[in-house]
Amino acid sequence: MFLAHHPGAPARTVTTAADAAGAAWLDLLDPTTDEEALAAQITGLRIPTRAQLDEIESSSRLFMEGDAVYLSTPLVRKTPDDFFVSPVGFVLMHERILTIRYTGFSAFDVVARQVAGQTAPLCANEAGIMLLEAIVDRLADILEHLGQSLDGMSKDVFQSEAPSQAQAANLLRNMLRRVGRSGDLSSSVRDSLLGLERISIFLGENKRHDLSERLQARLGTVGRDIRSLNDFVSQTANKVQFLLDATLGFISIEQNNGMKILTVVSFIGVAPTLVAGIYGMNFHDIPELNWKYGYWYSLALMAATVALPLLWFWRRGWLGK
Repeated sequence: MFLAHHPGAPARTVTTAADAAGAAWLDLLDPTTDEEALAAQITGLRIPTRAQLDEIESSSRLFMEGDAVYLSTPLVRKTPDDFFVSPVGFVLMHERILTIRYTGFSAFDVVARQVAGQTAPLCANEAGIMLLEAIVDRLADILEHLGQSLDGMSKDVFQSEAPSQAQAANLLRNMLRRVGRSGDLSSSVRDSLLGLERISIFLGENKRHDLSERLQARLGTVGRDIRSLNDFVSQTANKVQFLLDATLGFISIEQNNGMKILTVVSFIGVAPTLVAGIYGMNFHDIPELNWKYGYWYSLALMAATVALPLLWFWRRGWLGK
């Protein structure tokens, strides 16, 4: 999809160069080859491919070709059930900004509504700053939700009632998955913030696209927000590691309890086995062999050698709840 955004008007699908006339923001959303070719024709610039946007070295993410500034960063998209990372590219020109993305992001929808609702003229630099602000706001929302989720997991780990042994394994396994997914999300948000921080610094130092004093102030605010979010991500990563260590600690405790039960079972089987072995010996002179109650005596002795150790282990709490 190829969209053109004009102030005071809804987004327009671009099928010819005339559709993009006067638009400060052109948006390629999961573009086809024909749409990329049309964008290249309208802008007169090379349109980066997805493989190029995925490159991780700084020189491939931030560079200039002529008067155009090429910027790219990985960006997190959070859904109710999952999240994934997709690259986003920005091509900043004097008269317009071109964005390239391969999935929908709510931040772009927010800016599209803002542009459609304003009547004042829109320049490329302002459109770029608006996009950065909306993206940072969305990442902040993701981190807030992640922080609340980690608080809930912390309560589940430390404040919930101890589950039965049958439930403990499943609960700890699920907790480990939740902590792992939270760690992955935190790491992905950190990568997105790193890319955005580099973009904000690059734009602030770029001399070919001088920003007005007002836009410089807004860009500075974006930079400060990114730094504060980076601090929050570091705190989140520490909490994820803490919950991971705590969960693994509880798993270790459950494993020790299992080994304790196995130890008890193996121990209580020794004495009755010894009794059975003694009275199973093929000797003629064993007093109980000719005794009327010898069989029942041996069974009672075996039961007693099982019951007494069980009672002792139970009083020490080795048998669990």
